[in-house]
Amino acid sequence: MRFMVDRRYHCVVAVCYVLHCSLLAGASYWPPRYNAFVAQFLYGQNRARYSVGVPPLVWDNRLAAYAQWWANQKQASGNCYLQHSGGPYGENIFWGRGKPWSPSEAVDAWVDERRWYDYYSNSCLFNDDCGHYTQIVWRSSTRVGCARVTCADGDVFMICNYDPPGNYIGQRPY
Repeated sequence: MRFMVDRRYHCVVAVCYVLHCSLLAGASYWPPRYNAFVAQFLYGQNRARYSVGVPPLVWDNRLAAYAQWWANQKQASGNCYLQHSGGPYGENIFWGRGKPWSPSEAVDAWVDERRWYDYYSNSCLFNDDCGHYTQIVWRSSTRVGCARVTCADGDVFMICNYDPPGNYIGQRPY
């Protein structure tokens, strides 16, 4: 049964992507080099958005280029630890050690923060972090681009940038 639900969701989302793509300049669900890498970043984030009734994110090659630029900076410095780019976009970052972390594992970690988000108080419970999750489901964020690098020590750094950005204090994500 789970396969059928996932398959139906994927079909509905694909139709939505196609309809929205022509409206978003610079954005495309099927980028010229669409592959499993892009799908791993999009699928989990769009499942989270679907679960709260928010339209899907579309892949944006401009945002992906910015994310790759920052990831390359982290890689070149030899420091894959968590550090935001300070750029004009919403941003989720991930650092992993000990194995070749995949994009879907980073997205799962971000989405897992949902358990700490309380919609009614619009806050994170128990002082835990839920900002990665709220950025993913931020209604006005419509485009995303992501990157992944492995540093010399084997650590993995991943980043997704969102436009328009989200996570404004006092505002609900959806």
